[in-house]
Amino acid sequence: MDKAQLKQRVCEAIEARRCDIEALANAIAQEPELGFKEQKTSQKVKKAFEALGMDCTDGWGITGVKARLKGKKSLRTVALLGELDAVICREHPQADSTTGAAHSCGHNVQIANMMAVAMAFKDAGIMDQLDGDVVFFAVPAEEYVEIDYRNKLRCEGQIRYLGGKQEIIGQGGFDDVDMALQMHTNVTSNPNGYFGLGASSNGFIGKLIEYRGVPAHAACAPDQGVNALNAAMMGVMGVNAIRETFRDEDCVRFHPIINSGGDLVNVIPDHVTMESYVRAANLEALKRYNAAINRALKAGGDALGAQCTVHDLPGYLPLRPDADFRDVMRVNAEAVFGAENVGLEAHSAGSTDMGDVSHLIPVVHPWVGCAEGVLHGANYRLTNPEVAYEKVAKVLAMTIIDLLFDDAAKAEAICQNFKPILNRQTYCEFMDSVK
Repeated sequence: MDKAQLKQRVCEAIEARRCDIEALANAIAQEPELGFKEQKTSQKVKKAFEALGMDCTDGWGITGVKARLKGKKSLRTVALLGELDAVICREHPQADSTTGAAHSCGHNVQIANMMAVAMAFKDAGIMDQLDGDVVFFAVPAEEYVEIDYRNKLRCEGQIRYLGGKQEIIGQGGFDDVDMALQMHTNVTSNPNGYFGLGASSNGFIGKLIEYRGVPAHAACAPDQGVNALNAAMMGVMGVNAIRETFRDEDCVRFHPIINSGGDLVNVIPDHVTMESYVRAANLEALKRYNAAINRALKAGGDALGAQCTVHDLPGYLPLRPDADFRDVMRVNAEAVFGAENVGLEAHSAGSTDMGDVSHLIPVVHPWVGCAEGVLHGANYRLTNPEVAYEKVAKVLAMTIIDLLFDDAAKAEAICQNFKPILNRQTYCEFMDSVK
């Protein structure tokens, strides 16, 4: 069977499975869960693998699930990833009434696409025509949120890193994978949908910031207290004062929240906690701006006589999509979407732990326009299910076929041309050095 026939069979299998694919996405959306807590979602994935007769392993990053389809040869292994977690968006129509979690991130669509390709490869029976393996990996905790909670897990020894793919790298979950891809939903006004091939994106360092002052009666004796809330505001103002030094090309972002701003309105706040990221486009800029921002935050404490402690936490590395890998995907995207509906976006100020993976192996991370509203917003809504559950799955499946057909020649060429920046050992050493 030639490659074109394999692609046709897989695409027909995806179309036949449309109801199953969409049903899985909807089931996940109805029970959204936050990172490292995705127990129900993990069980849904495991049941879907079991229904296909696929063995899987779990416990990757607490809730991650991994399955493999073997080819007639195992020359190279391509992993297709989907993310299990949701975000907090309490006003979203499908938000969990207790936790506020909602899939306004579109991760439920990722999982559905991962499973769509698994279903199609099994149903079409094509693995004996491919010269490599395919790993299907449902991974936890891409959204770097609830930093206090995750840091507690880390202190208890339950996790080493605060992101799901980071944790899995540390566990060795990508040691048997040569290259990886995943999709992400995006918003678009294009009625035909839009396939963004995936540009680079920022990395970041996570931060827990603590200000300690002296409590006193807020009305009768404010002169005897040290206001930690005012110190925190001064620290943020200090960062705002140095924003003019942030170079445009470094794409710097600092966006703190106050977790605790005081206990009683008539007591001078003596303990304030904040969390934030410092984002930048490359590692050198990340280190440089992080040091400057820490200096400004601590100056806020000095100005009021409060104590400021900044805990830096390993965040995500900048995303480095592989150009050769992306070229293989482009051909298939144009075949499905039409060349006029395929393109390459600008560098993104956002971040993903796929960036960490991209420092070890070749990756692509396309953004697919099939929704309206704002990502992570209450008005986020899927508007083009054909794109979300058929077209993008076809592109992913055909790209994997291209990579693993004919002695996995294209996968081999991409891997040989790729120059890793880190391996698992040096990655863990670098991440452990962020304190």
